[in-house]
Amino acid sequence: MSLVVYLAAFVFGMSAVLLCRPRTAVRNPLNLSTCVAIALGALVFVCAAPPTLSAVNALTGIPNFGAPLTYGMLSAYSCSVLVLLINWRGGPRVLVRRLVLRSIAAYGLLVLAIVGLFALADADTERLRDLDTYYANTPFMREMILLYLAGHSAAMLAMCAVCVKWGREVTGLLRTGLRLILLGVLLDVVGFQLTKYTAVVARWSGHDLDFLSTDVAPPMASLGALVCSVGFVLPRLVPSVRSHWRGLGDYRRLSPLWSLVQSVSTAPRPPTAWWQLPQARLQWREVSIHDALLTLAPYFDHRVRERVRDAALRTGRSPHEARLAAEAAMLADAARRAAAREQPPETGRSYRLYATEVSGTSGLVELAQALDRLPPAPAAPEGAVPPPMAGTMAEPEEPHVA
Repeated sequence: MSLVVYLAAFVFGMSAVLLCRPRTAVRNPLNLSTCVAIALGALVFVCAAPPTLSAVNALTGIPNFGAPLTYGMLSAYSCSVLVLLINWRGGPRVLVRRLVLRSIAAYGLLVLAIVGLFALADADTERLRDLDTYYANTPFMREMILLYLAGHSAAMLAMCAVCVKWGREVTGLLRTGLRLILLGVLLDVVGFQLTKYTAVVARWSGHDLDFLSTDVAPPMASLGALVCSVGFVLPRLVPSVRSHWRGLGDYRRLSPLWSLVQSVSTAPRPPTAWWQLPQARLQWREVSIHDALLTLAPYFDHRVRERVRDAALRTGRSPHEARLAAEAAMLADAARRAAAREQPPETGRSYRLYATEVSGTSGLVELAQALDRLPPAPAAPEGAVPPPMAGTMAEPEEPHVA
């Protein structure tokens, strides 16, 4: 059972790590409250595990001191859930701040009450798994148990209401995340809280349903936490994963263009590592390619471009496709001229590639695909400079001397 509880704590904690960015979380109350709520939820599971309770009791020398510690942490988690809901709903800053302070004050008093009731109670027998039912009829301990359950129930029911209401107003991943959070909260309400209430009330009436509190409630609370963490992470993580996946695809599709121009790029190469995210790699390759295009611009031969464009139009290709094919041929010719250290052609005019007119990498990707589709050049006669080849940087050949 302890393994299940620690596993839930680990999953909950990893959710906070995935969502929280230290540089932005402090400036964003919603992000900060989300991370705090998830982190406190993870701490609750750590504190509730029997090995942790035993260690806390041994360190303090007070039997069952881990109980008010765990219940206080659970109350702090419940408060953080309400603060999260307040920041999520938004509104005037003064009103949000007032509601947050009221929630903190109310649950702060609840924590003080839990500690005070424990100090007044007679709980000298250490109970690591069944404290709620064992002391269900003990004065002051009974009230402490009811207080922590009531405070947690209030926060979870408020979250249920908010998830149901907002789930009707949003779509997409946010709606899916809200439904998962709602499912996780319902598992907590039914599987943890209701079973705890039932086991405690059964003790009051002289019955023994302790298994509900000791065997059913902990795994159900862990399952609810797991589902909630997925609901918190999903709307934030999936778009980022999609973005990096698209970045990886664009990075690979730029290979024909990069292999052509990489030798003339002067952009500083950043330190590379296997853990570098695809978006970072794509950004560096995009900057380097643009730098190389600027370097090759003086070598653009517009006669090559116009000749290939006219030929493409005659074969029935669209103006856009003809332009891309013409620019790809002109770029390959410019790369060949630069590699051969030839003098730039005297065209007397500048030209802007389509890839530099559009934002993002889409234009560069289209140019790379056009380069990849260039037909192979015919074999060069002996003593001639080889014509441009798609995706290669031709090295100058020494002329043959008879």
